Amino acid sequence: EGALLLSATGQEELCIENYKGILEYEDSFIRVQTKTCRIRITGVRLAIDYYTNEEMKITGSIDTIEYEN
Repeated sequence: EGALLLSATGQEELCIENYKGILEYEDSFIRVQTKTCRIRITGVRLAIDYYTNEEMKITGSIDTIEYEN
């Protein structure tokens, strides 16, 4: 329960569930804090479509999804 869940639909849409906060937000990268790690998404024309307390949806041309300790 409460584990990080990433759902990618192709290369253009990413849903993140159970995150804690948005650390950085640019159109070329987004960094997100989760309970256990940080995630860095890089790409082109990245945008956060929406976010709630539980989930967010990122769209754009996603190149990488990296886990940072």
